[in-house]
Amino acid sequence: MLILSRKKHEAIHIGDDIIITVLDISGDHIKIGIDAPKNIQIYRAEILKAIQQENKQAALTKAAVQDLVKLMNHDKGEK
Repeated sequence: MLILSRKKHEAIHIGDDIIITVLDISGDHIKIGIDAPKNIQIYRAEILKAIQQENKQAALTKAAVQDLVKLMNHDKGEK
């Protein structure tokens, strides 16, 4: 992990296309602005974690439905 100190209105460049700017500092809160191409997805960590959990649950549900369909088709074939 790279750790940098920045003051209000100072920025960090990531590659050629991403700029992170410190907009405001108030107590223990910092507001940052992120300038990046539209094709770059930017999420807060807790939101990304929730999305990943939802996707995982959806995949498990889909797999369970597919297994149920296979069982039902298998049972039909035996009769």
